[in-house]
Amino acid sequence: MNFLYNCSIHAFSLGIGLGALFNRKARLLHQGRQGLLSRIEQQEKAADHGEGTIWIHCASLGEFEQGRPLIEELRRRHPVGSPHYRRIVVTFFSPSGYEIRKNYDQADAIYYLPADTPSNARRFVAAVRPQTAIFVKYEYWHNYLSALRASGAYSCVVSALFRPGTVFFKESAAGRFMRKTLGLLDHLFVQNEASRELLATIGFGAERVTVSGDTRFDRVVTLAQKAPELPPIATFVSNATAPVMICGSTWPPDEELLLELMKARPEMKFIVAPHELDSSRIDSLIQRSGRKALRYTTLTPQTTETQLQEATLLVIDTIGILSGVYRYGQLAYIGGGFGRGIHNTLEAATWGMPVLFGPNYTAFAEAIDLVGLGAAAAVSDTQTLQRTVEEWLSDPSGLDFRSAAAESYVHSRAGATQIILNAIDR
Repeated sequence: MNFLYNCSIHAFSLGIGLGALFNRKARLLHQGRQGLLSRIEQQEKAADHGEGTIWIHCASLGEFEQGRPLIEELRRRHPVGSPHYRRIVVTFFSPSGYEIRKNYDQADAIYYLPADTPSNARRFVAAVRPQTAIFVKYEYWHNYLSALRASGAYSCVVSALFRPGTVFFKESAAGRFMRKTLGLLDHLFVQNEASRELLATIGFGAERVTVSGDTRFDRVVTLAQKAPELPPIATFVSNATAPVMICGSTWPPDEELLLELMKARPEMKFIVAPHELDSSRIDSLIQRSGRKALRYTTLTPQTTETQLQEATLLVIDTIGILSGVYRYGQLAYIGGGFGRGIHNTLEAATWGMPVLFGPNYTAFAEAIDLVGLGAAAAVSDTQTLQRTVEEWLSDPSGLDFRSAAAESYVHSRAGATQIILNAIDR
C-alpha cells in the first residue's frame, strides 16, 4: 500500500503541473513548489530556532482560521526575543490559504507544504527541526508523520472530527493503511465524544485521545471581542423599525430566496455579504431587489446620515469585516446551504444571532447543535424561509430565547485552545 500511496502522490504532482496550464489555483501551487525545499533549507539553516520549533500545518484558509487561536497563544507564550522563544512555522497545502496568509505576522515562516514523498518529508523535517507538529483538523500525510516519528518529534491533530463510514473505519487495504497512518500521531484532540468513541473501536485508547472541543469557538469569540466599530453600518441600522437581517457568504441560490424575502418584508433592512465579489452580480442583486441600496465600498465621509438611513439594503462588497458586521443585526442567514455546505455560522451565533441556512448543513456539527437548541433552522425554498422568518418575528420572546441560546452555545464551548496547549506542554 505504501508503494501505491507514493505513486498517487507523484501522479497528483504531475496532475498539478498539467492543471497549471488551465487553472489558476493549480498554477499557484505548481509555481509555489518550484525549488521549494531548497528555499526552505536555506531559510531554516539561517534561522534562530530558539528553544525549539513548532510546526503547524493547515490545509487551507478555513483550517488556518481554526488553528489561529493556537498559533497566537503559542506566540504569546513564546514571544520573539524572550528566553522562551520558539520558532513557529506554518504550512499550507492550498493556495487559497497560502496566498492570503503568507504575510501573517504571528508566524516566523510560512511555506507551501512540499509533496508528501518520502524524500521530501525527510528533507523538510530535517530542515525545520520541529519538536512539536500540529495538524489542524485533518490531512494525515503518511510520509510526513513517519519522518516526524523517526525524528522523535511530538505530533498531534487538533479539532479533529471523525464520522462512521469514512475510510479509517473500513475493512479494506485503504482503511488499514489510513489506520496505520493515524497511528503515527502521538495524540488526537477531537471535537466531540462521538469521535472519541469511534476511535476507540479501532484501538485508540483514552490515553491517546482527548475531547478538547473545537478551536473555532475560541476564534469567533476573539474576533467578536476585537471587532472594530463600523460607524456607517451603525448609522444604516439606527432607524430600523424591524429586526435587521445579516446575510453572510451568500451564493446565487441563496440570493434568489432572499430577494423574495426582501419583497415580502419591506419593513426590514438587509445587509448582504456575497461570498464572491463579482461586481456585475452585485449590481444585478441591487437592481432586482428594487430597494434603495448602497455598496459598502462606495461609502465616503460625504455619504450623509440621511442617505444611510433611507437605504434598506447594504451590500458588503469587501472582505475581512463580516465577523464584525454581525453585531448590527438581529437574525442571520448563512449562505452555501444549497451547494457543498454552509459557511461559518459561529461568527453570527457568537453575537447572539439566530441563524437560517439552506438544507446542506448536516456535515457541520455546530449547525446540527444550533438547530437542536432552537437557535437555527434550515430552509429548503422561498416559502419555508418566509414562513420561518414570520414565525420568529411574530414571537419577540421566542426570538430573544433563540438569540440567548445561540450566544450561550458559542461561549460555553470556548476553551479548546488552552486544553490543547496545556496538554502539549505536559
